[in-house]
Amino acid sequence: MQGRLAPREPRDMDSDLCALIGENFRGDLRANEPLARHTSLKVGGAAECFAVPADLADLQGLLTVLAERNIPYLVIGGGFNLLVRDGGWRGVVVSLTKLNRLERRDGNQIYAEAGVANLALALFAEEEGFAGLEFLAWIPGSVGGAVAMNAGAHGGATLEMVETLVTLRDNELLELTQEELVFGYRYLRLDPGEIVVAATFRMMPGDAHAIAARMADYQARRGGQKVGFPNAGSFFKNPPGRQAWQLIDEAGLRGHRIGGAQVSAVHSNFLVNCGGAAARDFLELAELIRERVKEVCGIELEQEVRVVGEE
Repeated sequence: MQGRLAPREPRDMDSDLCALIGENFRGDLRANEPLARHTSLKVGGAAECFAVPADLADLQGLLTVLAERNIPYLVIGGGFNLLVRDGGWRGVVVSLTKLNRLERRDGNQIYAEAGVANLALALFAEEEGFAGLEFLAWIPGSVGGAVAMNAGAHGGATLEMVETLVTLRDNELLELTQEELVFGYRYLRLDPGEIVVAATFRMMPGDAHAIAARMADYQARRGGQKVGFPNAGSFFKNPPGRQAWQLIDEAGLRGHRIGGAQVSAVHSNFLVNCGGAAARDFLELAELIRERVKEVCGIELEQEVRVVGEE
């Protein structure tokens, strides 16, 4: 999921930004909404306007208004894998949580909109007797985010299961086949401002007992990542042939804390909010980790968590 930055001059900042969106918007609007309420790290400043479109058509109408008025926007799903700076977002934050259609389609296909929770999709596939999405059940977040970052676990990756992807590019709906996508480890190439709105998954019938067993096994493995504090999941990508958490351990940073942000004592690639953390605490801690790992291990870590907003 993406956002769009725009020049600041054309807009009068004294005006009520939510009011500028207009009466035709059918979803929810909130002015000066703290984004800490909508991110898994529980930090971040306020959105000037927080908009939750009622459906895909409402989203397209909203994007038309934002483009006409040259208003910057940020699109989010469940707020996982996201760090919002303490200055918040100057513009509109668009939440896709109400884009939540989930249905079986002809043949062995499941259609899911971007706001469907990963767990809901995996459980639906299990109920329909389909195998292949068990790995997604215990990855926090929603389908849009899982697709946009090609989330994966236990040898599976989201885009390997996608048959077609629906995106909004310049507010026009596109339906792309898997063969038309460029993707890799934790990566999907999207144009600037392009938004993932839905995906159709190509499924394989499976044995119900085997599917349930894999789900239980993956849940048990993820149990080792229950760190007990708000977090964004894995903060850094795994370098080729290495595990990020092992590198952080080798750098001697397990349990290290800056302000309210801490390297988890349970899993070193999880940075947690121990209470009262600010976004700047996480940014300083992440920078320290990158510097120390480079110094000790000779490897440059790349962040998996996306950082947005203003200081």
